[in-house]
Amino acid sequence: MSSHPAPSTATTTDPHVSPTATTTAPGLAPDAASHTVTIGFDLDMTLIDSRPGIKATYEELSARTGTYIDADLAVTRLGPPLEQELVHWFPDERIEEVGQLYRELYPEYAITPTPAMAGARAAIEAVQRAGGRAIVVTAKHEPNAKLHLSHLGIEADAVIGWLWAEAKAEALREYGATVYVGDHTGDVRGARTAGALSVAVATGPCAADELLAAGADVVLDDLTAFPAWLAGHIAGRPGA
Repeated sequence: MSSHPAPSTATTTDPHVSPTATTTAPGLAPDAASHTVTIGFDLDMTLIDSRPGIKATYEELSARTGTYIDADLAVTRLGPPLEQELVHWFPDERIEEVGQLYRELYPEYAITPTPAMAGARAAIEAVQRAGGRAIVVTAKHEPNAKLHLSHLGIEADAVIGWLWAEAKAEALREYGATVYVGDHTGDVRGARTAGALSVAVATGPCAADELLAAGADVVLDDLTAFPAWLAGHIAGRPGA
């Protein structure tokens, strides 16, 4: 595991903020060479509520393949790569074929029904107003991730797909991200592997306590709290 920012000794009474939350702003002052900072965001259930679109795609996939898929159950397990869900419904030898079909169906069935999560645009814009870059690092098929953001008018500075959990550290390190925001314990692991601050939002399948137990530095109820958190983090305010 990569080195992780040392926790502050400050305490907080907020049950949704980890007592180990960093209260300084490592890496958030603009770099002298690049004049920018980078904060990464997960996509599904962090920036977008992908459940309606994914459910519709699974239902169409079920109809096309003649295979039963409990789409309502599947959308409670979002986060890991598609193949980890498909193994519940298809034999191993069909996973590659069915995964390709799912991704082909996805633009037609999943993009339009999928809304932005509360505070998503404002969170991205808060990073950019602070002089930074906001990147999206997701396990989702990258072209489909870009379709979601374009449809919703969320203007990230870069989108990197096909990365899950610890593998997300590859992109976070490449882009020099010092903070990673996500909703899943896999996102926490990705942040920690990259040596980035883990900011979690309790809007996905993992509860706040589970995110904290996984090592999140900060847990917010949702992204509407992110701009204020970011402002306090940049200013180095205790408890931010």
